[in-house]
Amino acid sequence: MHQHRQFNGLKTAVLLGLLAALFIGSGGLLAGTTGLIIGAGLALAINGYAYFNSAKLALKSMHARPVSEAEFPALHKIVRELSTAAKQPMPALYISPTQAPNAFATGRNPRHAAVCCTEGILGLLDERELRGVLGHELGHVYNRDILIASVAATIAGGIVMVANLAFFLPTGGDDDRPNPLVALLILFVGPLAAGVIQMAISRSREYQADTYGAEITGDPLALASALRKLEHGTAAAPLPPQPSLQTTSSLMIANPFRGRGISQMFSTHPPMAERIRRLEQLAGYRR
Repeated sequence: MHQHRQFNGLKTAVLLGLLAALFIGSGGLLAGTTGLIIGAGLALAINGYAYFNSAKLALKSMHARPVSEAEFPALHKIVRELSTAAKQPMPALYISPTQAPNAFATGRNPRHAAVCCTEGILGLLDERELRGVLGHELGHVYNRDILIASVAATIAGGIVMVANLAFFLPTGGDDDRPNPLVALLILFVGPLAAGVIQMAISRSREYQADTYGAEITGDPLALASALRKLEHGTAAAPLPPQPSLQTTSSLMIANPFRGRGISQMFSTHPPMAERIRRLEQLAGYRR
């Protein structure tokens, strides 16, 4: 796990550098020297904001509140047992009032982390399945890949923002007006690039967290059973595709939005069937 954390630290640095290059390069392309300065400032500000506030933004988007052990003793008991077994700090626990069944972890490191469950998932899963889900979320916390997801989401949002600004910023030409070809290129290619970046990073994270959750609980079939229920539960009660929830969705254990066909292909979550197959393989299960 130590090597995995080191690799995640390297990926975080690369992503932060990519975000900086995005804003500086796009600023220079769209508005010359002035754009370079603006882009550098935006990169610095958004990197810093993403690092220190990603957890608060994710929890706020789900209207989550912290919960005490007196309110949810079973939840605290499971997380305490798993964090003690991993010899890691116990994250803060939050509950979101939504009935859409889901869970996510957020925070820049294990000492500044939070795990959030929705009321919907608490009503859908039994204690064994919930333990599997919480093991998965602790995998995100202890492998320090929550920050990677947050930075990836910031990059995605940054690319889209640059695309939207492309129509309003001058490109430094003699007429001081935006170049419509440059603007159109960024407008259409930018969001696609953002989606591909976020999808690739999020999918690998989910597989890794599934494996960690199966190992720390010693029960891969519990998580497999939970994923089956979540697949049906999120389809029956999807979250509305609001902008604030779009960013948080990549942190969740299951895709919270209703999607089929091409939209499912570009989802930030890997197919449930493949995740379940891998967990069953870990358990030695053969169809």
